[in-house]
Amino acid sequence: MAFEDYKQKDSVIVVYTGDGKGKTSAGLGLMARALGAGFNVAFVQFIKMWDVSEHQFIRTISPLFDKKLDFYKGGLGFFEAGELSSSASKEDHITEAKRTYDFAYKAATSGDYQLVICDEINNAVHDGLLDITDLERLIDDKHKTTSLCLTGRNFPKSLISKVDIASDMTKLKHHFDDKLLANKGIDY
Repeated sequence: MAFEDYKQKDSVIVVYTGDGKGKTSAGLGLMARALGAGFNVAFVQFIKMWDVSEHQFIRTISPLFDKKLDFYKGGLGFFEAGELSSSASKEDHITEAKRTYDFAYKAATSGDYQLVICDEINNAVHDGLLDITDLERLIDDKHKTTSLCLTGRNFPKSLISKVDIASDMTKLKHHFDDKLLANKGIDY
C-alpha cells in the first residue's frame, strides 16, 4: 500500500498500561505534543492526591497556555487489593473516583478538547473504584474529534479492540524491588 493510500482519523484512543515505569510520563509527553500543536487539553488525574512533580509542572505551564490546558486533580491516593494508602474509606475512594470520572466524561464528550488524558484511570477500574462499563462508556461516547489517553496498570484486555494505540510498559528492573524509595523528579 502506498503512503498516499493511508487515511487519518479525526481522533484516536491511546492506552499506556503495564507494570513498568513511564505511563504518566508518556501521557505528559502526549500533552506537551498536543499543546505544541495548539490543541485544547484536559489532564485528569485519578489517583495521585499528593503533590507530585507533574502537578507542579502543569500548574507552572498553565498560564503559558491560557485557556488551552485544564487540570483536574482527583483521587484520594492508591487503593490496591483493598489496602488504603490514606485514611479515606473505600466508599470515599469510590465517591472521589466517580467525581473525577464525571469531570473526565464531560471533557471527553463536550467537543471542547482535542485531547483528554485520564491518568491512572485504569487503576481506578482495576481496583473497583469505577466499573469497566464506565471506562467503556467513556471510550464509546467521546466526541468524534477528541482523542483520549488512558493510563495506568491493568487496562482491561476485553476493551483492547476499542482503542487505536496500546503500549504495554514492561518492567525489566525497578529500584523499588530492592527496597529503595521513589526519587522526586524521577519517579514522581
